[in-house]
Amino acid sequence: MIHITNFNYKPGEHEAEKASNSYLMSLIALIAGLPLPIINLIATLIFYIGNRKGTYFVRWHCTQALLSQLSMLFVNSFGFWWTISILFTSETITNKYIAYIIAAIIFNLTEFIATIYTAIQTRKGIHIEWWFYGNLTNLICKSES
Repeated sequence: MIHITNFNYKPGEHEAEKASNSYLMSLIALIAGLPLPIINLIATLIFYIGNRKGTYFVRWHCTQALLSQLSMLFVNSFGFWWTISILFTSETITNKYIAYIIAAIIFNLTEFIATIYTAIQTRKGIHIEWWFYGNLTNLICKSES
């Protein structure tokens, strides 16, 4: 799921801190707005916008964090609204609902652990590419050199 690669240069202390903060932003937002799935995306988007003109290392990691939060929005929103419909309508809990919630919890836990690991490694100046998101980020975020 996670692939460690090397950039052509060693990022400075300030760059590593900003890149690491792009991942931490989603974790802080998770704590602040737990029941609303869009809070994480908004917090990560604001951080991305504030750093989109930063160095390539910072922009790259802000983009990867944003892409991961975008996919989390879809997974969590579907589960959130399905739960709301069960609570406030005549819909009942089914095996499909339970399976989806279990899958969503596993997906969220995996993303949570990967985010913590990536934030720690990125803070050390180590470039971490996530499976799927890393390839998308490479397509979106181009080096200016």
